Amino acid sequence: MIVLLVVILLQANIVNLFPNHDVLPKWVQFLPTLNALINGTCTILLLISYYFIRRKNIQMHKRLNITTFILSCFFMISYLIFHSAGMETKFGGQGPIRYVYFFILITHIILAAIVLPLVLLSFYRGMMLQVEKHKKLVRWSFPIWLYVTISGVLVYLMISPYYSF
Repeated sequence: MIVLLVVILLQANIVNLFPNHDVLPKWVQFLPTLNALINGTCTILLLISYYFIRRKNIQMHKRLNITTFILSCFFMISYLIFHSAGMETKFGGQGPIRYVYFFILITHIILAAIVLPLVLLSFYRGMMLQVEKHKKLVRWSFPIWLYVTISGVLVYLMISPYYSF
């Protein structure tokens, strides 16, 4: 809920965190690295959560998913703060790697938009112990969320040499 509010406020330019884009706090430059670390951690937590649910350890599965959900909320807030700063991030690679980068980036963006409501609904169904509905949703949300977390790290690794802070 908090993330949705932050998204709406930033998109509507109601909250302008950095009115002077020429003078940004140094910590803003660390946010892409933080985001990649959060994405990587979420990848690991999702895989461990999958391991535990396959072994019928529902309690550990639930704890890991709650942790992953909270981390993803922090990621979203950090991502929005960084992009509200108006810092440009352009990929400078040439040749075939450029096409690979843009394929990963475009699929990442599209699937990140698709997975958000799926994750929210899956999370809700799981918390409400609507197990069958949760299972049906997770068949889609889990692999997409996993791809988004992995591709987020890949996008960061591919673009990080071109940051011009």
